[in-house]
Amino acid sequence: MADIEEKTERYERLLAEALEAATIAPPEGTPMAEAAGECEEMARSYLEDGRHFTTEDDLVNALASFSYGHAWLDAGARIGLFDVPSDGHLFTV
Repeated sequence: MADIEEKTERYERLLAEALEAATIAPPEGTPMAEAAGECEEMARSYLEDGRHFTTEDDLVNALASFSYGHAWLDAGARIGLFDVPSDGHLFTV
C-alpha cells in the first residue's frame, strides 16, 4: 500500500507543477490556442478529480486521474500546444 500512496503523491505533485510550468504556445484567438486551452482544462479537471479520489481514499482512481491529466499536458507539449521547460522531470519533450 505504501507504494501506491507514494506514487499517487508524486504524480499529484508532477501534474500540479506541470500545469504551473506550461503556457499556451499558439497565438490567442486561433483554433490551436483553443485546443491548448481545452487540453489545459482537461488536465486541471483530472487534477481536481484525483484530489477528490484521494479524499475518498480511492488511490487507484486518484493515481489514474493524475496520470491522465499529465498525459494531456505532455501530449500537448509534444505537438506544440504548450511552451514547457525542456530540462527537468516535468515533460518528455
